Amino acid sequence: MAILSVDLAYSRWSDLGLVILDRPRPSDSPKKLASANRPRSRPALVDCEIFSWDGSDLIEEQRNAPIQPEILAGRLHHVCLKRDIRIIMLDGPQAWKSCSNGCAHSRLSERLLNTAAKTGLPGMVKPATYRTFAEFCVDVYDSLCRRGWRRMATSDQPTSANDRILVESYPYASWKSLGLKPLRSKRTARVSDLAEAFAALNSLVPLKVNRPPNHDQLQAIVAGLSGLALEVRDHSGARIVGTPPHRENGQWREGFIVLPVAPREGEALHWLQ
Repeated sequence: MAILSVDLAYSRWSDLGLVILDRPRPSDSPKKLASANRPRSRPALVDCEIFSWDGSDLIEEQRNAPIQPEILAGRLHHVCLKRDIRIIMLDGPQAWKSCSNGCAHSRLSERLLNTAAKTGLPGMVKPATYRTFAEFCVDVYDSLCRRGWRRMATSDQPTSANDRILVESYPYASWKSLGLKPLRSKRTARVSDLAEAFAALNSLVPLKVNRPPNHDQLQAIVAGLSGLALEVRDHSGARIVGTPPHRENGQWREGFIVLPVAPREGEALHWLQ
């Protein structure tokens, strides 16, 4: 079963990174599995279906305004219903800091991963410019939960066959967790940086893509790999960081961030085989 990985953005629809990740079916022919830039003797371990929304189908008022969480959640939910997807990976904070987590300005997961941005108590973030994005992300999670999804609640049994689970990802740490150099920021990354990062990832996890990924889509691919491990309930394929999400004073607090696990030397990610 496939998973959906999203590199979130709130200003423009075209800034979203949207990728459906799946393992190739045993019935797929060697020709279908072979990538144009990879020898056929090395079949893909992951199918990456990249797609995009430009907002052109929205009314003008919605098309020219920042993305509304309810509209985005509705579209993500619709895609998942059509494709029978039960795990969505979202690159953005799912909740606020708990008052009693022992961290001054961040959630425990953010402290352990030393994230660049910190989600503090409700409405408080570091840096201050991060607040609009943080509030948007929490609203997206809440909007999806109103449609029957839930935040991943436990690290012991993160998914079950009948659940629709929201999992927080973090691309920068995902690159590092796989032993790869993190992709440069979107503002500074050059085309050559994208090509280098994709080649490095492709050498570790053979990928079949339907188009060359842009920055947002490549971030969604690397961050979504751990979702495939969760989907087959293989805990060894994912590193789960932080504490369970919970309600506190009417707000969601804490939550896990999940990263892919690097393969042992000379081996591919065993849970994909």
